[in-house]
Amino acid sequence: MMRRCVCNRQEIINQMRMLWLQHVYRTRFFIISTVAELGDLKYVTDWLLENPGDFAQVLKFFYGAEKADAFKMLLTEHLQIGGALVNADQDNDISKADRLREEWYENADEIALFLARINPNWNRQKWQNMLDSHLSMTEQEAAYRLRQEYPKDIQMFDAIEKEALEMADYMALGLIRQKCCNG
Repeated sequence: MMRRCVCNRQEIINQMRMLWLQHVYRTRFFIISTVAELGDLKYVTDWLLENPGDFAQVLKFFYGAEKADAFKMLLTEHLQIGGALVNADQDNDISKADRLREEWYENADEIALFLARINPNWNRQKWQNMLDSHLSMTEQEAAYRLRQEYPKDIQMFDAIEKEALEMADYMALGLIRQKCCNG
């Protein structure tokens, strides 16, 4: 019996790109709303926290509900720690920021390990490097925003956006190779 392919390669790439871009754009909106103390912060935060569920909906198709929910939990934790870190930096609470930064990188380790375990086409070290870079750049973006260094803030976000597309493509190609015919 011939295996029927149910994967649309371009759709997978597009979905991953959309999800990762939403992740970084919504994070940026959160940083801006937090630093400027805008009245939309609750709504922006809720919107940002939808992103892990959106990822889970896509991953559920490939890995089932249990693994999709596990990723959702890890990514939600990533966002919650990152948000708390922005607040600690804004409050100039150095010891709290240091503790949260350590937790944030530990969470990134857990995400990298989780992804490498569910897909042999995803290398743990590659995910670790991308996630560590993502965290570092996001924290730098927030620091520039806090210091009102807007040109540097924008330049950093351009780099974050580029990296998000690289992460999306890596994720998409791993899915295609593992789950699709002729991947």
